[in-house]
Amino acid sequence: MRKLTYLAAIAFAAVPLAAPAQNADAVIDRAVAAYARLNSMRAEFRQTLTNPLTGSTQTTNGVILRKKPNLLSINFDSGDRVAADGSTLWVYLPSSVPGQVVRMPYTGGNASSVDPAEQFLNSPRTRFTVTSSGTATVGGRATHSVTLVPRRANANFTSANVWIDDKDSSIRQFDVETASGLQRHVVITSFTANPVLSTSSFRFPIPKGAKVVDQATGMGF
Repeated sequence: MRKLTYLAAIAFAAVPLAAPAQNADAVIDRAVAAYARLNSMRAEFRQTLTNPLTGSTQTTNGVILRKKPNLLSINFDSGDRVAADGSTLWVYLPSSVPGQVVRMPYTGGNASSVDPAEQFLNSPRTRFTVTSSGTATVGGRATHSVTLVPRRANANFTSANVWIDDKDSSIRQFDVETASGLQRHVVITSFTANPVLSTSSFRFPIPKGAKVVDQATGMGF
């Protein structure tokens, strides 16, 4: 279930640019502000997971939708899905746990477990030590990178490098590593700010024959 911790969602090479340096706090602050201005978003992503313990690498593609105040949908090409319909969070992972759907209340407390932007941009200067880590082109776009190190124990990651678009301040790429050594490389291959999204996009029809398991609190991804 850890694949849903980060999304959301860059196998493009990061090439250093001769761009003006920006203070790390300024970079993350403009990303926070840009995210707060979004009423809705749609992003396509490619995720590569590398497990050094097993020597395995897995790449999947997906789409994340978000609409204020509390609608979220993440669909992977593997058939895995997360959906928040406004009050309930549904987690369906047939690639690893076939025939089971986890259902739980959707709250601010577990939002950052499934929404990558929320994970990085929810009070980052309070929760992380933020430092600059260079400039790069990502998918043909100029970005500044920041490194986030949790100030307290964080189940999601021990460190993260996040590339912020110089023009629209969106997240274009991120790399994270967990305490177990799992490495996650996510590229945003397409991003649309404030698209018109129907509430039906966030509904979760329970697959036929699936067992629904109720979980009261955190996701534990």
